Amino acid sequence: MAIYLGGESAAAAKPVLDDLTPRQIVEELDKYVVGQAAAKRAVAVALRNRIRRQKLPAEIAQDVLPKNILMIGTTGVGKTEIARRLARLANSPFIKIEASKFTEVGYVGRDVESMIRELADIAVDMAKQSAFENVLPRAEQNVEEKLLDILLPPSSFSYTTQYDAQDTELEDKPHARTREKLREQMRNGELDERLIDIDTQDRSSATIDFVGGQGMEEMGVNLRDMFGNLFPTKTVRRKMKISEAKVALLRDEQEALIDMEQIQRQAVERTQSAGIIFLDEIDKIAGRETGGNPDVSREGVQRDLLPIVEGTNVNTKYGMVSTEHILFIAAGAFHVSKPTDLIPELQGRFPIRVELEALTTDDLKRILTQPKNSLIKQYQALLSTEGLDLQFTTDAVDRLAEMTAEINRSTENIGARRLHTLLEKLLEDISFLGSELEEKRQTIDAQYVDEHLSGLVKDQNLRQYIL
Repeated sequence: MAIYLGGESAAAAKPVLDDLTPRQIVEELDKYVVGQAAAKRAVAVALRNRIRRQKLPAEIAQDVLPKNILMIGTTGVGKTEIARRLARLANSPFIKIEASKFTEVGYVGRDVESMIRELADIAVDMAKQSAFENVLPRAEQNVEEKLLDILLPPSSFSYTTQYDAQDTELEDKPHARTREKLREQMRNGELDERLIDIDTQDRSSATIDFVGGQGMEEMGVNLRDMFGNLFPTKTVRRKMKISEAKVALLRDEQEALIDMEQIQRQAVERTQSAGIIFLDEIDKIAGRETGGNPDVSREGVQRDLLPIVEGTNVNTKYGMVSTEHILFIAAGAFHVSKPTDLIPELQGRFPIRVELEALTTDDLKRILTQPKNSLIKQYQALLSTEGLDLQFTTDAVDRLAEMTAEINRSTENIGARRLHTLLEKLLEDISFLGSELEEKRQTIDAQYVDEHLSGLVKDQNLRQYIL
């Protein structure tokens, strides 16, 4: 699963990464992830070292390799969220992918190089979006002129002599005044519903999907990319409102104004120097072969991963991408296997090991209320759209945290993910009725929590069907 993460919006006043110390990076992570100080310190140092490396002379920077991180901890303690927020903070190309999705070379399925190709695709999308924003003012101006040409075609050009040039200028003045009047009406939105005919690019493209084969899984090969001008861009005439035409023409103008080759070069460089790959469920491929097993070898997947993590060149449609300076963050619960079950060469490529702590009752309380995107804040925002004012008392938060910790102890420990289940069950009636409730202020206290969830905690049989 690839996750594209761009930067925060300008309105959010995102801090400049180059100015952040490791302590400040940890403070940014604290806004979303509760606890796990050791893991936050490790990723903060790894991120800061990247900034330090970029300031080194080229001959030294080439030899400074990233210190890959192995996170060890049960599910629901914050491993993925730390990596996700780190990538958002760094505005880096980032993907989260499960190690268990890969197969050994020679078997039908995903090969390990596919994650580098996905990372390069994401980097190109990010660079393209940034370039679109840079040329946006000029593109909007060009679109406006094109729409005015459609609404009021320019005067026909004909041969004139020096004797009638003055007369032609006088004739064009009413045309210019009409054009400016239309421009003002368009900017005020008065012409948005008017229908016009425009020519836009036909974005449909012929593709071939390959299934199986090394490096070809899940890839669509674009015939236009392969054969270049053999399939020239085709335009299609469409009738649409001016408000819709602005959007359609704007994309065409932005693409015409950017240099795609330069964007791809920048994206490849950013992938190599700032890419982050979060390799989840690495414990699922831990283990060594004892022989006689006809299934796909877990150790074989580890051997295939090794050159990618060590540093190699991977062929992508944008050119060769070096993985030498890509930061790998691996994570796993390691319930059954141990980190030492990985092959020694792969263990050596993850020199920083961080053990994440199990969540305490106090941690669960903070998770409910403290982060910017806490669960309680999410439910309050959702129900406020229907005019409901949802309030949680302190004793209700305490009781929810205690119930979560109790169920995690007596059944499978799934960490903070248990809160999703309990809160959804707790607010089921309120969410179902929504705007139909006459009382718009709904207060959740400890008594309300006990009435709706106490049976779930006590009933062992019922609990088997609830996460």
